[in-house]
Amino acid sequence: MIRERRNKEKLTAYYSKFMEEGLVDTNVHPWVETSWLRCRNLNLPTENLSGLTRLNKMDLTALLKANASVLKFVDGLFDQVRNHFAAHNMSMLLLDEQGYGLKEYNAAYFPKTQLGDVVGWRLQEKDIGTSSISVAMERGTAFLMFGPEMWVKQCHGFDYFSGPVNVNGKVRYIISFSCPDQNELPYDLLLSLLMTMKFALEQFLSRMEYWGINQLMMSELPVSVFWVDQNEKIKFCNDNARSRMEGKERMEDVFLNYEHIPVRKALGGVPTHRREITWITQDRTYEDITTVVPVKVGREVNSAVVLTMSIEDLKTTIAHATGYSSRYSLYSMVGQTAEFLSLQHKASRIARGEQNMLLQGEPGTGKQRLAHGIHQASPRAAAPLIVVKCTNGPQAYLAEQFFGSLDKDNQPIAGKLELAMGGTLFLDEIEKLPVEMGDRIADALKNGLPSLEKGNKVRKTLNVRVIAACDSNLKRLADKGLFSRNLYEMVIDTVIRIPPLRERVKDIEVIANHILAEMSAQHNMAAKKLAPQALNMLTSCRWPGNIKQLQGVIEQAFFHTPGSIIEAEDIKLPGDKAMEKSWKTDEDAFIAAWKAAGGNISKLAGMLDVSRVTLYRYLKKYRLGPNSDEKAAAKKADKKKLK
Repeated sequence: MIRERRNKEKLTAYYSKFMEEGLVDTNVHPWVETSWLRCRNLNLPTENLSGLTRLNKMDLTALLKANASVLKFVDGLFDQVRNHFAAHNMSMLLLDEQGYGLKEYNAAYFPKTQLGDVVGWRLQEKDIGTSSISVAMERGTAFLMFGPEMWVKQCHGFDYFSGPVNVNGKVRYIISFSCPDQNELPYDLLLSLLMTMKFALEQFLSRMEYWGINQLMMSELPVSVFWVDQNEKIKFCNDNARSRMEGKERMEDVFLNYEHIPVRKALGGVPTHRREITWITQDRTYEDITTVVPVKVGREVNSAVVLTMSIEDLKTTIAHATGYSSRYSLYSMVGQTAEFLSLQHKASRIARGEQNMLLQGEPGTGKQRLAHGIHQASPRAAAPLIVVKCTNGPQAYLAEQFFGSLDKDNQPIAGKLELAMGGTLFLDEIEKLPVEMGDRIADALKNGLPSLEKGNKVRKTLNVRVIAACDSNLKRLADKGLFSRNLYEMVIDTVIRIPPLRERVKDIEVIANHILAEMSAQHNMAAKKLAPQALNMLTSCRWPGNIKQLQGVIEQAFFHTPGSIIEAEDIKLPGDKAMEKSWKTDEDAFIAAWKAAGGNISKLAGMLDVSRVTLYRYLKKYRLGPNSDEKAAAKKADKKKLK
């Protein structure tokens, strides 16, 4: 706050009147008056500075170290005006947000006191009484205080100018000047200098905060960042980039094919965006997607920034960003029978290896959940799990799914095989794959992924573990020529058979209670339990659709039971009379039966006691069954064309 020069004799009289009579003259500045009244209530001494709080040596060292970059910056600011301060016997003080002195510049800030160097002393209002420092801290604005307004008499021979350094609305530092009261320099000039320093430090702190966030992002992101000057010397690199540089300062001293990395091209003003580039060192080769852009000062290019990321890391990042990760652990599958515990133990042991495997079991036995659990328990858990529901669809569609495609700009779009790089590829219902497609997948897994670019015969080596699942006898299909022999031989390194639910009846109670607990947690609803009669109904059923069918029945009972106990009458077992009578006319009832059968047509035909021919008619009517989603999508596309 800029204030007009005041008569010091009058200010001294106002101070004496308050100290001797307890009366505040109307000419006293209201901010000063408020502070005086508080200081009187605290019984703070007025004669000299005494009884102040000071940091011990260890804490002071830590404080100065934490503020080293700011002190270095303020040192540079003061160097520009050092002669001016010396000529007018002025002093400058830098304090932190708690009011602790960090550094004095030129001369003693409180020259007439016995305090000496104020570095490490706390100079809040409760310590030294009314001062320009305390007013600036309280009001959040710069303030000029004349000597006779200071609480301590020893300070009356100097005037004080203090300004808070604010960042994001918070006081971070205080800059304060002191000068003899006979100094004839214009106050507005001194305040302008104070505000200039305050603004410069605020900008510095904002840039430091911004730079700190950038450094954090650059250290956390799996990207190597280089900043290269016109002499091709590195000005900055993040941790990932530094690990590649082997302690050297020039990229050409590390990368054997530096001439093919477009750094010089960028320094000449030509950017390169998202190009696949190989970085070759003496000991290692990096396959990267690289961007190099020129940095201009005015119209001249003075440096270049290189952003490069491992293709393998990029695929993994994309896979995780799109949700390609395991949802279940091995211990999300529950049971207590010897058959189940043996399965769980075997899966846990095999998960730690690298071999491909085949999961065999009837529909609904939990093959997909087991595949998720094996991936999560494996060394590949941090990499993607890519799930593919195999179909006997058009070859072109399957080729795009597995091998990728080119977009309208001839840029490659990764297929499922490439997305699974470093992780696991789960082929569900693998028996449905056409023989030719199975052969192509086996060839890619063994010999590398073919390039999508015309004329490019270089294959990309795949680091992928395959977990396959089937309901049928895959060996028999391969022997009959109905399934790819090459792919079959790749996935039978290890075979895990998952027993049907009818072979582990004692697990039904455990599984049912687990499903109920999951439903309660997932939908934020009160927990529910099975009555003994309801449990007897569940254990007496043969469950042709296995766990998936049991889950459908439990879910239906969970949502349709108003109380906390599920009774026997709340259970709708597969094939009960109510279901048999309603499914022909009630689409919801038919869909419930379809889900209870786990989507298996043979099981559903047995449940409803109808022929497969009749069942196919209703599947078509209700738009269910194989390729139903593709057919519905095709119909929508045809309608759009007609429009």
